[in-house]
Amino acid sequence: MKEQIIAKAYAQSIVELGVELKLDLVKELTTLTETINKSNDLETLLFLDVFTAEEKLSVLTDVMKKLGLSPITQNFMQFLIAEQRIGLMPMIFKNVIVIDDHNRGFLRGTIEGSEESIPADVKEKLKVYLQGKLGREPILEYKKSENVTAGYRVTVEDLQLDASLENQLENFKDSVLNS
Repeated sequence: MKEQIIAKAYAQSIVELGVELKLDLVKELTTLTETINKSNDLETLLFLDVFTAEEKLSVLTDVMKKLGLSPITQNFMQFLIAEQRIGLMPMIFKNVIVIDDHNRGFLRGTIEGSEESIPADVKEKLKVYLQGKLGREPILEYKKSENVTAGYRVTVEDLQLDASLENQLENFKDSVLNS
């Protein structure tokens, strides 16, 4: 829990700094994260405690220069390594994306169901409903879930709409037992 709070604070700071300096730090962090995710060696170097901070900094500084990242992003990453908080980077990045989405006026969410894909008309109806309820445009991603036999479960931040068979059966069971 403490790490999540720290990651959120770092994310909020870097987004606000980007806005203040008129730099797209979200894009820079996305580019850097994609680069790290593409290279197992770079990921291992940064996130395992086998390497020293100096070794991590040396390699990461070269990578960031080749990517053309701003001094702000470079300093931020160097700070995370120096303070031994580079392990928070995935959580920080996730929070940066959420904050940026809010600033742009939309939300990300997940639809879970039992099928391989969701019919386009159903997805659109869910999107329109959520937009009316939340006042922001949701960007919904569909995932097949073993936990949903029939129906759908939609999660957008802390809002969950559960129209799954499992939820309906649970509600029915509760109503029978509590009457």
